[in-house]
This record gives sequence, C-alpha cells and structure tokens, in this order.
Amino acid sequence: MRENRPKLLAIWGKNDQSFIWAGARAFLRDVPDATIVPLDAGHFALESHAEEIAGQIRKTFLYD
Repeated sequence: MRENRPKLLAIWGKNDQSFIWAGARAFLRDVPDATIVPLDAGHFALESHAEEIAGQIRKTFLYD
C-alpha cells in the first residue's frame, strides 16, 4: 500500500471493541490521502448503517 497508494476508504465504527479507532487512523501512515470515515457504530456497522456506508462508497468511488 505504501508503494502503490491505492484509493482507500476506511469506514470505521468508533465504538468497535475489536478494531479500535487507532487502527483506522493507522491507514494514513501508508496512504496519506486515504478517506477515513468514523461512524457512531460498533463492530457490525454495516448492519446498522448500511445506507450511510453505501452512500460513502458511491461518493468516494463513483463520483470522485
């Protein structure tokens, strides 16, 4: 990732006990222009925030 610097979107549940918020921010070391989106969610953010996540994916990858 450091060499290729792909377009990166990390959508992260701020309340996730398994993958803590610092893990999301760590992506920025390898891909400084990554998009990191915090959600007020836990580990299963896709179940509770599917529409919001889908919208962010569309915004990041389809309309950019």
